[in-house]
Amino acid sequence: MSTNPNTGIECVVVETGPNPSGCVIWLHGLGADGYDFVPIVKELEQLGLPTTRFVFPHAPKIPVSINGCYVMRAWYDIRNVDLQRQEDEAGVRQSQATLEGLIEDQIALGFTANQIALAGFSQGGAIVYQTGVRTAHKLAGLIALSTYLPCESSLNTEMNTVNIDTPVLAAHGEQDNIVLMERGEKAVELLREKGFAVQWHTYPMAHSVCGEEVVEIAEFLKKVL
Repeated sequence: MSTNPNTGIECVVVETGPNPSGCVIWLHGLGADGYDFVPIVKELEQLGLPTTRFVFPHAPKIPVSINGCYVMRAWYDIRNVDLQRQEDEAGVRQSQATLEGLIEDQIALGFTANQIALAGFSQGGAIVYQTGVRTAHKLAGLIALSTYLPCESSLNTEMNTVNIDTPVLAAHGEQDNIVLMERGEKAVELLREKGFAVQWHTYPMAHSVCGEEVVEIAEFLKKVL
């Protein structure tokens, strides 16, 4: 466990070997924590991923409106089932700043921005989108799983073209009833309209991650890192 000096956010850090050549900052979904995706590291290793540092941050604990204000780990508040009505824009932007801090911390530790990929599931994926299309850092790649694009109305004025040709992997479950696949499709369409290079994959699953998807993630990371 380490604490990010720029943000105070605690992170689980896993390195697959000495002198990692790339870094993946991976954000979990609502109510989970940084340990949620740690098991995927071994699977990616077995699929031939080069030596990599994985940084799995813990979201802060906040009351989540849609869950009766129960306090849980969340990157921002959810106030409505359709996710974008009554959007917690302030919370999204705060987590965007947190992710920027995490990127800068890894750069300070010796990685260049183009050795760093961002990955996220559900809420975490929304923050990856939010940050990846706005950051001034030229990143290696973006992975957005079972998610959607927040703060759509400000995309035109805030997007940064530095990552316009950065590979983006977007994936979604066809039976997802938490973040409907239509929302994932809309995000991909909007980003492609702006010129971003987005791969889109769907799988016969609910709001989760499947083995076939992990294989696709491994292939993607092997190309970009």
